[in-house]
Amino acid sequence: MKRKGEWLILPVKKEWAGVSLQQMVKEKLHVPKGLAHSFRINKDVKVNEKDTDWTQPLKESDSVMIRVFQEEDCGTAAEYMELDFLYEDDHFLIVNKPAGMDTHPNEPSQTGTLANGIAFHFQMNGLSRKIRHIHRLDRDTSGAVVFAKHALSHAVLDRLLEERKVKRTYTAVVQGEVKQKKGSIDHPIGKDRHHPSRRRVSPGGQPALTHFKREGYTRKFDVSLLKLQLDTGRTHQIRVHVSHIGFPIAGDVLYGGNQNLIRRQALHASEISVMHPFTGEEIDVSAPFPEDMRDLLVRLEFL
Repeated sequence: MKRKGEWLILPVKKEWAGVSLQQMVKEKLHVPKGLAHSFRINKDVKVNEKDTDWTQPLKESDSVMIRVFQEEDCGTAAEYMELDFLYEDDHFLIVNKPAGMDTHPNEPSQTGTLANGIAFHFQMNGLSRKIRHIHRLDRDTSGAVVFAKHALSHAVLDRLLEERKVKRTYTAVVQGEVKQKKGSIDHPIGKDRHHPSRRRVSPGGQPALTHFKREGYTRKFDVSLLKLQLDTGRTHQIRVHVSHIGFPIAGDVLYGGNQNLIRRQALHASEISVMHPFTGEEIDVSAPFPEDMRDLLVRLEFL
């Protein structure tokens, strides 16, 4: 895999040889129908630097070129902020979101979001790109968030997320003693008709599956430390699930927690493991705890 100006160059893999360019784009790269159509209409895909018939079979000696690095309207106001970048290359980045910050604007005029900071980062690096988040975190949840840097990586990373190949691990301090060493919470989640922003376990909701492992318990404060992984990505999923089984997150007043120990939910997206969309390499990152969460974990003697 190489880059040449606006073009991404992909050598044809052994398993791609003999399939048509159309099959390679749609079935091997899993490019969505709309994006594949755009590539074709705009002649954004070439073989060996030449326009080609999309029905012709590829050879192992061929190189497929895809125009993915072109300039585009950012669509998000650039705003300077100090951000902690955990990983970055030409295709995607992972950043450690602070607590108290939205992942992206909820209305066009909103600023102060992580997306505004990413827009500034792109601008300072001479990139004119749309801001494409692969997933998001609640405003008061801190930790690792993945952003794609062009439409093709966005499409591939979206698919990997859907196929559960983006592994997200969260650290949470919950109220009460969780006696199980590990377990799963498999309850559908839907909107709470009595509250505009709250979610609840509901038989008619969307399927939601959360796995947890108990890392510690302190009797003095009656709180447990959990590591959690998501198989699905429902709004407030971890917060709803742990509250439903009787262990609300410390500081999470929306779901039954209290703020005796911390002023926001003690939930941090601490690790992400993602397969690189083009090389297949496993990218593993850890997001350092913010000050309030670190202080809490030290006070509870979990760190």
